[in-house]
Amino acid sequence: MIVDVKTMLEEAREGKYAVGAFNTINLETTRAIIESAVELSSPVIVQLTEKTFDYAGGRAIFHLIKNISEFYANDIPIGIHLDHGKSFEVVMRAMDMGFASVMYDGSRKEYADNVATTKKIVDIAHAKGVSVQAELGNVPYLGEVQMENINWDNYMTDPDQAVDFIERTGIDTLAVAIGNAHGFFRERSQPDYERLSTIVKRVTLPIVMHGASDWQNDRVKEVIARGVSCFNVDTALRLAFIGGLREALQAEEETDLRKILTKAKEHTKDAVKEKMLMFGSDHKA
Repeated sequence: MIVDVKTMLEEAREGKYAVGAFNTINLETTRAIIESAVELSSPVIVQLTEKTFDYAGGRAIFHLIKNISEFYANDIPIGIHLDHGKSFEVVMRAMDMGFASVMYDGSRKEYADNVATTKKIVDIAHAKGVSVQAELGNVPYLGEVQMENINWDNYMTDPDQAVDFIERTGIDTLAVAIGNAHGFFRERSQPDYERLSTIVKRVTLPIVMHGASDWQNDRVKEVIARGVSCFNVDTALRLAFIGGLREALQAEEETDLRKILTKAKEHTKDAVKEKMLMFGSDHKA
């Protein structure tokens, strides 16, 4: 069943676990995510990016997720979310499609611009009953900045600024930067746990962690204990899907795409379940 993402994450915060927000680009990944949620009785967020809109057709894949959720997982809480909307226009496009949860990522803009655009989006979204996530600080990508000698203090979320940002924009959830990084960018050697604790103590809304696909149990448990309610997961699913494809294609001369893609789906399910168990969201549906 489709539910409100903000409420889902508030429940996770109260329950001291985290919900996985998993990126999908196709039918097989979508089914892997939702089947995993059903089998582990876990709430889950399925999310899409603007690039996936262009690849799969925004309305087409939005309704694919919605239909699979309603027909095959009607007793499991599922949120559908726009991940990293980089412009006002793409966020409006997502809301027009039917998204009830969107992220506007103005973290690369000047602070005043980030505040102004985020506030504009929040006012429109809340009038439509849509939740808004924003990012403060900067979670770097490979190729966007050089990894060598990076000054992490310039990238991490400032707790004072976080309080100001939330008060001025009215967002529903906040993605923070504590040394985490997207994709294959080398992270800070140790996340700034104390910075995270300070932020959590000073704000009342759910905190989201991006760029932590490769985090193992110790780091995951540490930040959940300190108040993180949601993890975005993309790279880990891509690697699992590609691994399943390689295995299927190398094993035999198979020409049935359904069998090949099923192998990729099963590998992806393994990755999703591993994350759900790590986040502690199993049996929380």
